[in-house]
Amino acid sequence: MTSTLLVKPNANCSYNFLSSTVMALCSTFCPRIANNFRVTPISSFPSKPLLSLSVKALSSQASDASSQGKFSGQIGFLGLGIMGSPMAQNLIKAGCDVTVWNRTKSKCDPFISLGAKYRSSPEEVAANCDVTFAMLADPESAIDVACGKNGVLSGMGPGKGYVDISTVDGATSKMINGHIKATGALFLEAPVSGSKKPAEDGQLIFLTAGDRSLYDSVAPLLNILGKSRFYLGEVGNGAAMKLVVNMIMGSMMASFSEGLLLSKKVGLDPNVLVEVVAQGAISAPMYSVKGPSMVKSHYPTAFPLKHQQKDLRLALGLAESVSQSTPIAAAANELYKVAKAYGLSDEDFSAVIEALKAKSDDSA
Repeated sequence: MTSTLLVKPNANCSYNFLSSTVMALCSTFCPRIANNFRVTPISSFPSKPLLSLSVKALSSQASDASSQGKFSGQIGFLGLGIMGSPMAQNLIKAGCDVTVWNRTKSKCDPFISLGAKYRSSPEEVAANCDVTFAMLADPESAIDVACGKNGVLSGMGPGKGYVDISTVDGATSKMINGHIKATGALFLEAPVSGSKKPAEDGQLIFLTAGDRSLYDSVAPLLNILGKSRFYLGEVGNGAAMKLVVNMIMGSMMASFSEGLLLSKKVGLDPNVLVEVVAQGAISAPMYSVKGPSMVKSHYPTAFPLKHQQKDLRLALGLAESVSQSTPIAAAANELYKVAKAYGLSDEDFSAVIEALKAKSDDSA
């Protein structure tokens, strides 16, 4: 493993390497930087800068293209929803050769106008691309697109790669991996932490696992789409990490909702509560971003509530499989289920506060 400083550009798929002189200076003044670590921060800033520096541990398995910091092959992208659309757009704007597909063909039209190609099925995309990315809503969709009729499997083979960015359970990811590997292709699970705005800004966090050589090959593409990436080893680890993260997030939002409502009930200004929380030890960007809108009962969708509940359900299943007690997450899951019953599935997950309002009204 060798550590290399990267400069992340904002307009193409290539990465410029700083001189060996700069490297020597960094090794002199930053002796505590490890030579081998898994996270690759691309930027520490909340918005995407013109240039940002990072230290990256390059694997000895990395291909020449990866070591030069660029990907020159054809890229497929399946699924152009809330998350997939900005990700595909960022790849196109970076100058990458992108082919798109979506169940609703009209969603592909804006990308075609930006220069993307279009294919009528996942099979055709995979057959015509070197690496195919998929960002799908749930395990059922992920399985259908990968393994169903005219699915990715039919277009896969040696020399190709499949990167599944969808949030699914480990069993689903392992099953898809098995089918992909049987064709001679490579597989990488790469669910992301981050919602619509981070996707638009190229500030996602990738939680990857699977074929290390594929990870190294697509690293320049992940750098365009995200601010950092973790390689977590065997398939299933990426899915597990994503579910744990979203379990924590869903529970935090439920508790935050309780706090906003309680502050108002006792005569406090919930907007001031948001400010107080933002300046204390429990500060989190989620509270500052969502809080003001929640006070106004406005829930612009960045992460649909139905997906948060799905992730809680999958996380609880993961916990049960290893006999780990998760009573707080279980209680939060029930609250999100109530919110879905009130017709809030497609609202942002912060709309879970409405379920608490309804409970308060019922008990009044």
